[in-house]
Amino acid sequence: MRAVVVVPVLKKTAKASAEIMSSPATRSDESRLEEATGLALAIDLDVVHGTIVPVAQPKPGTLLGSGKIEEIGHILNEKDAGLVIVDHPLTPVQQRNLEKEWNAKVIDRTGLILEIFGRRASTKEGTLQVDLAHLNYQKGRLVRSWTHLERQRGGAGFMGGPGETQIEADRRLLQERIVRLERELEQVRRTRQLHRSKRKKVPHPIVALVGYTNAGKSTLFNRMTGAGVLAEDMLFATLDPTLRRLKLPHGRMVILSDTVGFISDLPTHLVAAFRATLEEVLEADLILHVRDLSDPDNQAQASDVLRILADLGIDEKESAERIVEVWNKIDKLEPEVREALVNKAASAGDTVAVSAITGEGVDALLAEIGSRLSGVMTECTVVLGLDQLQLLPWVYEHAMVDAREDLEDGRVSLDLRLTEAEAAELERRLGNGPKPVEEDW
Repeated sequence: MRAVVVVPVLKKTAKASAEIMSSPATRSDESRLEEATGLALAIDLDVVHGTIVPVAQPKPGTLLGSGKIEEIGHILNEKDAGLVIVDHPLTPVQQRNLEKEWNAKVIDRTGLILEIFGRRASTKEGTLQVDLAHLNYQKGRLVRSWTHLERQRGGAGFMGGPGETQIEADRRLLQERIVRLERELEQVRRTRQLHRSKRKKVPHPIVALVGYTNAGKSTLFNRMTGAGVLAEDMLFATLDPTLRRLKLPHGRMVILSDTVGFISDLPTHLVAAFRATLEEVLEADLILHVRDLSDPDNQAQASDVLRILADLGIDEKESAERIVEVWNKIDKLEPEVREALVNKAASAGDTVAVSAITGEGVDALLAEIGSRLSGVMTECTVVLGLDQLQLLPWVYEHAMVDAREDLEDGRVSLDLRLTEAEAAELERRLGNGPKPVEEDW
């Protein structure tokens, strides 16, 4: 379908303008237009025109002024376009009035993102979450979706009342579907929690990839794990979370999680619906914040990601301890700029510069992950008797083996480096430590 993209830019108050000027993370109007166009292209729309529209005073009925509405109407006729994407939330009334003025279908930013998510969802959980978000979005827009909604169904009996209108019946049916989906998602949440509990019994740390959409998370995920997750130069190329095991350079095993990309002004319907998925981030031992350093607006994008993480419950103090910044796509930078960024990242201590495409810096990232997850390391020498040799796989998976000696009597002597927690677990497995508390199920 041929589409026109409209980006309304509302006039800021003096206070808001001062705050924006003092903030380094300011997104330009042109970048907003580029992002909105990218969202449209992500669902194969043919964007024939894009325009930025200054709005001094938002109109309650149409958001835009009559002059701009008429101007865009001419563009629609010239370009033979039947769809207008407004990169701003629209009320049901505004959406209906604009459709009448332009004689074209109108969707706002929330509707566009919901459409993308609907196409990208591939698992049952993802489909349920998108359906729930879409129903909550449509609940207030029934009045513009059908023309038959004011018909009434009579009550029972000859003297029955007028009964409920069709719109009331449709809203009731819609609410029943929402309740049913929420129940199913609650079951999904319980199942996911059960899976987390099982993973905790096998103490593999969780490392979650987060970042703005199209920052290169899935490409980096594939580079690190050898997985085949869809990775394209497209907004929201992947939606459903993927988990894979990852072996670090010193042999330790971790679980790497690729999550849905974030975006500015993420619809509240989606934040609520995808909370079960985003809980993977909350449970992570380490969070890799992937940033596209080739994007001029990467600072603003990073602020949006941190804001969403804060909404999820990861505060600023916790961020410093759990988040490693990954400066991705350095292969797209000029050599001098790339060298300066690599040196800056190396001196920062909590930042790694990488190229997920070429693999540059990935080894350093894996080393940083191992260092962050190592905790307080302790050294010890352990001699495993003949009846304890079954612990060897566990030892090699959870400890760094510096030296091994196979003794003549069949015992094995190991020089180990491991965290204090894993040292205590090894003692318990050897029968030298306290037994774990049994849980009642």
